[in-house]
Amino acid sequence: MNAAVLPTIQVVVCTYNNAALLDEMLTALGRQHSVERARWGCLIVDNNCTDGTPAVVEKHKRMGLIPNLRRIREAEQGLTPARLRGARSTDAPWIAYVDDDCVLEADWMAAAVAFAVKHPSAGAFGGRVILDYEREPERYVHAYSYVFAAQDHGGGERRVPFLAGAGLVVSRAALAACGWSEEPLVADRIGRQLVSGGDVEIVLRVASAGYDLWYVPAMALRHWIPTRRTSLGYLISINRGLGISQALADALVWDGAASSWAVASGKKLLKAFVPLARLIVSVVRGRSAAAEIPIQASFSMGRAIGVSRVLRMPSDRRRILIGRARPSVGREAAPTGVA
Repeated sequence: MNAAVLPTIQVVVCTYNNAALLDEMLTALGRQHSVERARWGCLIVDNNCTDGTPAVVEKHKRMGLIPNLRRIREAEQGLTPARLRGARSTDAPWIAYVDDDCVLEADWMAAAVAFAVKHPSAGAFGGRVILDYEREPERYVHAYSYVFAAQDHGGGERRVPFLAGAGLVVSRAALAACGWSEEPLVADRIGRQLVSGGDVEIVLRVASAGYDLWYVPAMALRHWIPTRRTSLGYLISINRGLGISQALADALVWDGAASSWAVASGKKLLKAFVPLARLIVSVVRGRSAAAEIPIQASFSMGRAIGVSRVLRMPSDRRRILIGRARPSVGREAAPTGVA
């Protein structure tokens, strides 16, 4: 095969009992146009699915619209081991982690391949993530779009300090250079547990190794948000998980000793009560929805839990975690996308 048409991007879809949405995701993937089939492929990482996932993948293989479509199984439950298995089971220079509830626009792959060819030294890139609500949610829900990985940095390509995990395209070389390919440190969603942080770790560690992160608006995808995920209970639970993720991210980028991180984290937890108090005042004055109080409080509680988890780790593991993704000299610490 001519080197000009060697596979550039491997789409990796990690899935757990989500066959119906996976079917829609693969249908959209089969509609990609303006890109050579030899430029890309798709790997489904079946994370112990007990539903119709195998049948869905076989159906799309028979249709033949997705090049090199295959399915492998990862026995260890969790998004982090599934992502790792996907990375280790492909050899393309770029890995596109696409969630099973995301629908790619028809020119997403063409835009991704074009950017990868033009910027071979980039560490990771991603595009617009448009939230596709099953039903228009309560107004206050829109303030928490970060929960659903919404991403829009404007109309032009540019370097950014952070990227959302939905539709994240990562350089294989960058994953190896930052050490994630050998030793991921943060667990992510396990089954139906509302835990996050794995994609945050990937992005922070890639950036810490000196690689640029890019926003590519021509790459647009729609992230399906069912009504149940806009409920108050769901937002409270997932913000608790995001608070834990924030604490772990703070530890990863910390530039100093573990003891100083603990002191700084304690101060941050105390400072978190200031915006919470302001929110309560805003609710009393009728400017904010009362539902926002438990959402914000759950995030702060999650952050406290995350700090506690780090402090209770074995000392050798804590030393590995703290500062592992500290920015390279001359680079600012990247935000995690959650406040």
